Amino acid sequence: LRTISSGTMKLVTTIPSLLLLVSPPRSTQAFSPHLKSKPAFTSQAQSSSSTQLHVFDFFKQRATEGVDQLKNLSEKTVKGKLIEGLTDAASYTAVTNSNFADGLAKSRNQLLYNLDDLFNGGGDIIEELEDILLQADLGTKTSMDVMEEVKSLRLDSTEIFSRDDLRSVLRGKLIEALQVSSTSNQDDDFNPQAIQFSDPTTSNLPTVLFVMGANGMGKTTTIGKLASRLRIEGNQTVLLAACDTFRAGAVEQLEMWADRAEVDCYTPNEKQKTPSAVLYGALDKTIQDNVDVLIVDTSGRLSNNEALTEELAKMKRVIQKRLSEEEDANGNAVPNVNVPHETLLVIDAAQGRMALESAKAWHKDIGLSGLVLTKLDGSARGGSVVAVSRELGLPVKLIGVGEKIEDLRDFDPEAFVGEKI
Repeated sequence: LRTISSGTMKLVTTIPSLLLLVSPPRSTQAFSPHLKSKPAFTSQAQSSSSTQLHVFDFFKQRATEGVDQLKNLSEKTVKGKLIEGLTDAASYTAVTNSNFADGLAKSRNQLLYNLDDLFNGGGDIIEELEDILLQADLGTKTSMDVMEEVKSLRLDSTEIFSRDDLRSVLRGKLIEALQVSSTSNQDDDFNPQAIQFSDPTTSNLPTVLFVMGANGMGKTTTIGKLASRLRIEGNQTVLLAACDTFRAGAVEQLEMWADRAEVDCYTPNEKQKTPSAVLYGALDKTIQDNVDVLIVDTSGRLSNNEALTEELAKMKRVIQKRLSEEEDANGNAVPNVNVPHETLLVIDAAQGRMALESAKAWHKDIGLSGLVLTKLDGSARGGSVVAVSRELGLPVKLIGVGEKIEDLRDFDPEAFVGEKI
């Protein structure tokens, strides 16, 4: 059971594609214009509709393969081997459905192939294991942890160290590396891997999610998918802020995703020439219209672009000043260091170790709260998430596993590792 927690409001996830809004007690609702009281919406009719949609998409994408399966079943039936034909069809369906559902097959297969080669090669696995782990972009620290554990087990046991033993070690170390703990929050219910929202019991402020990432990482796509989830599953009103004023077509691309997600998009006017100016206008509209969540799209330059880094830092200061909740002795707004509620970095799984260097630079200069890993459906290098998360101490909050608007999922370390190993 996963929760996206904000005080008395919790978005509860039992499976990656399902979010429920759990309302707080009535006594607290009156104090928060940003919290809506809605019943849980897991009706039988909706579950049936969702299942029908997924089944339709499944067979639509595999029409050619399906014809082959029917042909095979027909031939086996003619030969009096109906049971064998049905068994083949069942096996095919189970395998393809699993791959369709998790979107992580390529990342998983590459590592497993390398591990199989390691045991089939006949050499000393210790000498080759380190190279395999580093090629999977698991990071130096995690790779060394695995190596030390393997060496220790081999010394302490007279049993032959098997492929299953190695996978068990890998699973344990990867889950350990991905389960980022937070020492700054003493709340027992706090989940560092959940998206954090404005606490309606202590503040009337909207939630602000600040999203960063280089061009081509899937940042704008992620924003659109997240907006859709918040609107549909979280029952939130959402506004997108088109603050990428540098890249040609960036505003139009975000508007397209806003249309797909069925949310509003704040775009620059003639007087707003800089990202910070657009952001200030978006904050005004968010407050004026009583919007629940503002998602800020930022310019997608590389982390070594000093002008961009300064602009991003300025944008965070704009948020903190505009959403200030107190004044100093001179009547000036005191920056609210509790906003934005999330500063998320979107990274492409295919970047491998390059993603770590970018994340390090942005974390140092801007300050990140979490990561979003994209394009896991087509990458053999999803292990980079382990290196980035562990070395920076940042939790992975969301993963993108496909191109459809619903293909943004909560990150579950154990499920992720289970699909890789």
